[in-house]
Amino acid sequence: MTLYTTLDSPLGELLLVGEESAAAPGGTALASLSVPGQKGGATVRDDWTYDPDAFAEIARQLRAYFDGELTRFALTFADTRGTDFQRRVWRALEAVPYGTTTTYGAIAAGIGAARGAVRAVGTAIGANPLLVVRPCHRVIAADGSLSGYAGGPVRKRQLLGIEGAAPDAG
Repeated sequence: MTLYTTLDSPLGELLLVGEESAAAPGGTALASLSVPGQKGGATVRDDWTYDPDAFAEIARQLRAYFDGELTRFALTFADTRGTDFQRRVWRALEAVPYGTTTTYGAIAAGIGAARGAVRAVGTAIGANPLLVVRPCHRVIAADGSLSGYAGGPVRKRQLLGIEGAAPDAG
């Protein structure tokens, strides 16, 4: 069963979507986390069930992150969509430490992709359904600029600021 709730945050009202899972902390595996106006973000469907209680543990961790008290999420993800290439890129994102940034080129090299795959890496990062918790905001351009972010550059700068990693970028 697909569940959803919303959560107020410094980024605006987050839409959390998940699946019931006995193996997940709190009983819900997170399938999507979207911010308002996000390019490609989730929208509530008629067959989803509103259940804020199912997201209590996820909400607790998100609040602790936004308060600067949590540097690593302990969540189970339910997202099974994406190509093999996208899933490789997303796993690489999960390995980028809190408070640091990396580049699209470094992600490409880290997954064994050709140097010319930087654009494809960017596209895969843009398709990440789990903003914030799968830290695509930690990927910046080789010149240090913030570059793209599905949630917008202001939110990317906010997230990097929370982590103490905001680069000088315009």
